Amino acid sequence: MKEFLWGGATASYQCEGGFQEGNRVPSNWDRYLHENGLENGDVACDHYHRYEEDIRMMKEGGQNSYRFSIAWPRIISNRKGDVNEEGVAFYNRLIDTCLSYEIVPMVTIFHWDLPQYLEDESGWLNRKTCEAYTHYAKVCFERFGDRVKLWTTFNEPRYYTFSGYLIGNYPPGHQNLQETVTASYYMMLASAMTVKAYREGSYDGKIGIVHSFSPVYGVDMTVKTQIAMRYAENFYNNWILDVAAMGQIPGDLLDKLSDCCDLSMMLPEDLELMQRHTVDFIGLNYYARVMIKPYETGETTLIVNNKGSKEKGTSQTIVKDWFEQVRPKESRYTEWDTEIFPRGLYEGIRRCWKKYHLPIYITENGIGLYEDGAEEKIDDRERIEFMNQHINAVLNAKEEGCDVRGFYVWSPFDLYSWKNGTEKRYGLVAVDYENGLARKPKKSYEWYKEVIESKGNSIRREPYEEVSYGFTIN
Repeated sequence: MKEFLWGGATASYQCEGGFQEGNRVPSNWDRYLHENGLENGDVACDHYHRYEEDIRMMKEGGQNSYRFSIAWPRIISNRKGDVNEEGVAFYNRLIDTCLSYEIVPMVTIFHWDLPQYLEDESGWLNRKTCEAYTHYAKVCFERFGDRVKLWTTFNEPRYYTFSGYLIGNYPPGHQNLQETVTASYYMMLASAMTVKAYREGSYDGKIGIVHSFSPVYGVDMTVKTQIAMRYAENFYNNWILDVAAMGQIPGDLLDKLSDCCDLSMMLPEDLELMQRHTVDFIGLNYYARVMIKPYETGETTLIVNNKGSKEKGTSQTIVKDWFEQVRPKESRYTEWDTEIFPRGLYEGIRRCWKKYHLPIYITENGIGLYEDGAEEKIDDRERIEFMNQHINAVLNAKEEGCDVRGFYVWSPFDLYSWKNGTEKRYGLVAVDYENGLARKPKKSYEWYKEVIESKGNSIRREPYEEVSYGFTIN
């Protein structure tokens, strides 16, 4: 496990398809997308049937690790907790295929696909979901833990709860601060409960959490901006990483939330459990930083661009009385309003290593582009340049002593991209959705293979200056 892991990352709902096969039960995403008439993942990339082909292509592309998630609706059939043996058999086959190709599996227990039978009982607003999740996780440990040595409890709990309960653009589609706080708390409690169960089971491996990491920068160094940056750090990062890695919810965050929310669900025994059961490592999904200025005026506004070039420039974040996000005019942006800022990954790794001193995996990094999957060989040089810059950032941080142990591109092949459908392409391998889901390696696939074979030495290296204006390291 000491070898640096070069891999690709996926999520069950975004790649598997087979949504009515193998006794899988409906998920929250099935219900939400079907009822709203949106493009769905019923078939996705058909990884459910083509996983062997996909894993073989990862191996042929030099990759030595595969980060994937297990679909809760495939494993646990009902509220009683009955185990679906067909679902277990599928993941046994997938894991065994990874090992047959000498690919290390890193398994995410929950990547957003909640069984609908739990959503019907208020999902993550219900404390009982924490218990159901822990039961599900223990089934995974028992059935797969003899071969899986790297686990993560959740993928991006911040993005999941903010999108589902605050912004309202993901299921269950609510816009309620109290619900956001409640769901966020219960997910972090469930994470700690699962870490406890893993340790008590004496399984041979390590367990962490994956966070949607947004390093915070400020427009200047004034006191007001520094205060706004602290609010933003709590909003974007600290309530995940501080809890998971240090076992503590930031006190100033609790103080701020107590002014507007009911925190009575936060029981003393819960807080003690969180403090005692912290993770072995942290996974960072990095796509962009956030630039912050002090709050000026207006109601809380959270707009995410899920329509690409049709709504480019519409993204906006204002948290009333806390901060406003600004978009530097000199920066480059993707069609979906994501700023391209590789330096943020370098400085973000340094920040996390200094603060938490835990091993770090870059569990997602990639760029969504408009591409035609029907092309025989996609020349995705923009993706190659993006990856070169971000891997350079990782290597710079690693050379400075940060314990970075792996890099996972999002994604090894084109996926269904939630509300963005299949129009937003992230893969190193194209999926031709109009021609039987044929797999076609892009130029970035071959480029990544060369990077891995050279152990990163083929990367065009660029150093960073020591000082970064407006970045908090604490």
